[in-house]
Amino acid sequence: MFREVNTKMSSLQLEEDILRFWKEHEIFGKSVKMRKGRSHFAFYEGPPTANGSPGVHHVLSRLYKDVVCRYKTMKGYHVPRKAGWDTHGLPVELEVEGSLALTSKAQIEEYGVARFNERCRQSAFNILSNGKL
Repeated sequence: MFREVNTKMSSLQLEEDILRFWKEHEIFGKSVKMRKGRSHFAFYEGPPTANGSPGVHHVLSRLYKDVVCRYKTMKGYHVPRKAGWDTHGLPVELEVEGSLALTSKAQIEEYGVARFNERCRQSAFNILSNGKL
């Protein structure tokens, strides 16, 4: 009933071959496009946090979300994936406030809202460029 499995086969090489095939033939994109016009399934997830280092729980939550989308795709739904991005303003603002020793809205206004916003942008992008996310 089942074919015999070659025990000398490299599972790592097989995985790399399959991934290369999928990439070369754009299989994932085709799987989404071929279901266009069918019932739509949207999965809205929160964006990654731009401060702090990622942990294993981030990987696990991403895996669970991916499984749901793949399942719905296999059930025939049109499941376009569109990643969102948000730098989670409040945690970034709190980090910048702390680094500038600001403790009130009045102090932020005195410092300058435009300058403060620029420091927040720099903080978020520094975290990204340092590979913490």
